Amino acid sequence: MIKAQFSKKNNKFTGFSLSGHAGLAESGKDIACAAVSSAAELVCNTVTDIFCDNAQVTVSDNMLTLKAEKDLGEYSEKLIRSFFIHLGFIAEEFPGHIRITEKEEQPHI
Repeated sequence: MIKAQFSKKNNKFTGFSLSGHAGLAESGKDIACAAVSSAAELVCNTVTDIFCDNAQVTVSDNMLTLKAEKDLGEYSEKLIRSFFIHLGFIAEEFPGHIRITEKEEQPHI
């Protein structure tokens, strides 16, 4: 199962992490994984290279994370919100293979 966790602060998206495998086909041939991976890479590249927002992108074995280093600009936040919605549509196409959650970040004290 692909696990997508979106982080929010004050009801605004601040990043996301993706892990796992949809399990519809072997690695490299799974259409659900390909759809999610392609969309995630587009979001990461657009936030960092086009909108030039400070966000850390980490790619490791079976994990991709984008985390804002400070408040994201309006366009980046909207792009991540759009990605959240897009993943919901992909999850509807492949029931039981993608789990999407949201986590509200706690304020620093």
